[in-house]
Amino acid sequence: MNLLIPLMVIIPITCALFLNLLHERDRTVKVIAIVVALALPVIPIVTGYGIQYFGGYAPLAQNNTIAAGLPAFITGSALNLFHPAITYVFGSAQKLMVFIMGIVALFAIFTSLYEVKRPSGVYAYLLFMLAASITALILTDDIFNLYVFFEIAALTQVGIVLVSRVKGNYETALKYMILGGIASPLLLVGIALLLGVTGNVNITDIVYAIKTGIVNPQSPVLLMACALIVFGWLYGAGLPPFHSIKSAVYSKALPNGAAMLQAFSVFMFVALGVIIIRIFGYLPFTKVFIIGISLLAMVLGITMALTQTDFKRIIGYLAVGELGYIGIGLGLGTAAGITAGLFQAVNEVVITAFLFIGFGTILYKTRQSDIRKLGGMMVESPKSAFLVLLAGFAMAGVPPLNAFQSKLMLCQAAVQAGLPELGVIMILLSIVTFMTFMKAFYAIYLRAKPKNLEIMEERIPKITIIAMVAFLVICITFGLFPQLATGYLQPLAASIV
Repeated sequence: MNLLIPLMVIIPITCALFLNLLHERDRTVKVIAIVVALALPVIPIVTGYGIQYFGGYAPLAQNNTIAAGLPAFITGSALNLFHPAITYVFGSAQKLMVFIMGIVALFAIFTSLYEVKRPSGVYAYLLFMLAASITALILTDDIFNLYVFFEIAALTQVGIVLVSRVKGNYETALKYMILGGIASPLLLVGIALLLGVTGNVNITDIVYAIKTGIVNPQSPVLLMACALIVFGWLYGAGLPPFHSIKSAVYSKALPNGAAMLQAFSVFMFVALGVIIIRIFGYLPFTKVFIIGISLLAMVLGITMALTQTDFKRIIGYLAVGELGYIGIGLGLGTAAGITAGLFQAVNEVVITAFLFIGFGTILYKTRQSDIRKLGGMMVESPKSAFLVLLAGFAMAGVPPLNAFQSKLMLCQAAVQAGLPELGVIMILLSIVTFMTFMKAFYAIYLRAKPKNLEIMEERIPKITIIAMVAFLVICITFGLFPQLATGYLQPLAASIV
């Protein structure tokens, strides 16, 4: 038991509620938001590893006082091991992921406060609620608790789009809600079927019940639960057939909000993807499906990005394509593959936030995101241009930046698993990703400035440049010393295999 573990979720939720109440008091909103945002990456660092049982209800096997008075047919059965309470697990992998999420949330909140004249308590509320939801997804070992925060995050994402004041945001938010009105209930039905078959919503207990034969692994109800949960996973992560609406959601949010939306997509992909492998990994088609849908996401994401003229849509589609690399790692099912996939997830969260906030400087200066109407921005903002270029190199996997290491590990894992073709495909698609990015970079920064392009803001806020530099430092650090990340992720990967 570690009481700091739930605080990682409770603190941002409490802060969000206060900011929503104080939304008209600009100075108070700013101070509270800054203090709590600074705490987000700090709490996971100072928190020791452990497990939190809400309400103090640990399994009977760990509670001798209660177990001593129970009959042998209970203490001698699986009931002695089952978790009667919502359980949060905080290990080394969770520490790294929550820390990275905290860094992204910190700079998303800071840029939202300093790029406007009057900070919005409502917008800060949405960002903090999304941060809390992402943290809960990473920590929870209870699939129903995951669904609760999945729903909270879905509504929060819609709110972030609605308050952006970007043209077409209401339409996009409505479409996303309508699709969510189908996918979310199906996910809940899948969880209900799991509960009906296994008698549990705790993920560890469900896995135990299947592996020990307490329930029939080939039960049609269990297979239906798998299909419904996978469908909810596709929606939550933005995989095909939901890749188009997910990219649209990114493009209709402010850049700092889009960074948080992508962080949710990645960690939702990882959280529910790991659950699917843990529970249904014994099914022969599970890993094949994950690899197949990941390849489809990579191809569709990159090809769709090539046809876009809005740089936010370009980043959005590239981000969808990058999810495929994570899925390849998970789908390989080996310790090396899963470690590489988790490493790629951490890298993608950082790089995509880097790109959204970096290209967001163009939107801040010109109020324009159509690359056909942009140009000459290298002269206007050379520092941010250089940083954005490095972010694009990182996404494409150029050494010595971080995605090079994770993609190299993925290729090595694919070869070790007897699937070298996957390595070749990943290399080719990385090259196309680089070409797509450079097309957008040239149009925005290197092409001659259009005569009718008006510069609305001369200076980019210092905090925005600081955020980009911080992301670059992480990219270089993980690129030069990948063991700093993989050392935290390997125990989780080993436990899944």
